[in-house]
Amino acid sequence: QVRLVESGGGSVYAGGSLKLSCAVSGHNSPGYCLSWFRQTPGKEREGVASIDGHGTTTYADSVKGRFTVSQDNAKNTLYLQMNNLTAEDTAMYYCAVDWLAPCTPLSIVKMTIEHRPRNYWGQGTQVTVSS
Repeated sequence: QVRLVESGGGSVYAGGSLKLSCAVSGHNSPGYCLSWFRQTPGKEREGVASIDGHGTTTYADSVKGRFTVSQDNAKNTLYLQMNNLTAEDTAMYYCAVDWLAPCTPLSIVKMTIEHRPRNYWGQGTQVTVSS
């Protein structure tokens, strides 16, 4: 059974950086896709970044050039390095896993969150950016 636990959220000023971590278990079978998505009350859920088992990454346009998704297979951990943060990045950030193609942030939002059991994503970590 998959399990995901996020950490690393916090409060920063605009222009600052944060690195989120996600401890993942139960995902080590071929074809997995690990992703980050975020949600703010009153706004639509937004896929942020994805990485597959080959290390191929995909990003939402809103974070390209500022965020970097990576994974440490030895530690079963997913990361999201966030640089040059703005107030618009304020949200609850979640990590998620699925076995789907294409492995993209949009796929996770449209497929995983809509159709998979709740344990396919974590409890979230809050990121607050002050301007």
